[in-house]
Amino acid sequence: MVNKDTYSHHISQQFNEELDEVKKHLLEMGGQVENQINDAMKSLVEADSELAEMVMSNDDHINRMEVSIDEECARILARRQPAASDLRLVIAVSKANNDLERIGDETKRISKLALQLCEKGQSPRGYVEVRHITGLVREMLHKALDAFARLDVDMALEVARADEAVDMEYATAIRELITFMMEDPRSISRVINVIWALRSLERVGDHARNIAEHVIYLVKGKDVRHVSYEQMEQKAKED
Repeated sequence: MVNKDTYSHHISQQFNEELDEVKKHLLEMGGQVENQINDAMKSLVEADSELAEMVMSNDDHINRMEVSIDEECARILARRQPAASDLRLVIAVSKANNDLERIGDETKRISKLALQLCEKGQSPRGYVEVRHITGLVREMLHKALDAFARLDVDMALEVARADEAVDMEYATAIRELITFMMEDPRSISRVINVIWALRSLERVGDHARNIAEHVIYLVKGKDVRHVSYEQMEQKAKED
């Protein structure tokens, strides 16, 4: 089992520093992405076109961070040829890096939808759901990153469990918005944009769950992708 001390026993102090640095850079990127989620939601519900443009512009910075972290991982693999838990750390960072970049893409999509809604006029429905689901997925991502920083399997499992709740909230919100569109066809074009925004938020939750799965792989060395929560929990708690 991997813990915080696992990466402090290499003969090469520089190797320790390289592992610490790439992990630190991933968590810094995570903080940037968390801010993107907050700003994208705010731009949508407050019809703030200037903030939406800023989120879209900041996506380039997220992309550059992804490329930089990938390059760090490649250098470590080439120079150090890590094995066992060190190799799992580099793989987990690389995979989580991709998930964070994908979350950044979703925030950019939400901001594009916010700009469209600014042109069409604010949607009469759906913003309560947007705020609620944003809060849920934002907490999921924060916990997933915290679990990565702490190598905390129990917290990673909390994130996976929360993803099931987000999926249920998303399905409920979509049903309500479809019913509203049927009752008021004039709202269709605006409410559809809100539905697409909710879809992006649901995907953010999926990526946060992915990061939690990477934590379990890193700590336990077990692949828990594409399994139910109950199966994930069982694998995570096995010695």
